Amino acid sequence: MKATELNARASAEFEAKLSHTTKLLQQLARDYAPVTANGKSLVSQASSLGAEDMVITDLINRLGLNVGIFVLETGMLHTETLQLLEQLKASSKAPVEVFRPVNEAVVQFVSREGKDAMYKSVELRKACCHIRKVEPLERALKDKKAWITGIRREQSGARAEVPFVDNTDAHRVKFNPLADWTWGDVWHYIQLHEVAYNPLHDQFYSSIGCAPCTRAIALGEDFRAGRWWWENGDAKECGLHVQRESSIQGEVV
Repeated sequence: MKATELNARASAEFEAKLSHTTKLLQQLARDYAPVTANGKSLVSQASSLGAEDMVITDLINRLGLNVGIFVLETGMLHTETLQLLEQLKASSKAPVEVFRPVNEAVVQFVSREGKDAMYKSVELRKACCHIRKVEPLERALKDKKAWITGIRREQSGARAEVPFVDNTDAHRVKFNPLADWTWGDVWHYIQLHEVAYNPLHDQFYSSIGCAPCTRAIALGEDFRAGRWWWENGDAKECGLHVQRESSIQGEVV
């Protein structure tokens, strides 16, 4: 069964949520209009190419916003995700940038710890995430004053109170325009506007990351149960959206 057929169930407040999301995206595009010589916007969308992010990208393109999009290509993504990335690069009106890990750092880590290091301990898994995701994210956000994510409150207990606008970082603002959307809202939008999505969603993948660290979920499991499923629930973040002391303050994984 297609993910749209299974999940597309708009909430009663869907139209109001969509209106709010649209206004928020339009406002942030105005607030962070380009002020640099290269004409690049000071705000970008961080896209994992998951369902939520494809909705945001569609809105950015549909509204003609001067907002860039970037993807972290970790070197461990599913074939389906890489194919969707190529499709997005070819079809998106907004520019799509791809950031990859430093090759030397990857080679040294794998040589030292092995290609399956992520399964050995939480510390090694997080070290792998830092090399493949966190450090590239820091480069992607280097000159940005704001960024956009697809985080929703429904995704996990750790995200239950995520705000639409997160000002905890003194250097850049984080916008979460789908914070109050349900999973059904996301898929209703995808179905309504025929948005391209990762076919892994049709195979019961809800949250899609690197191939070794993602699996399909069973009916009734938590949205993020398929991420790092061999770890306990308290540790299941990669560092992109968790507050920590670093050059990027106030991030949430």
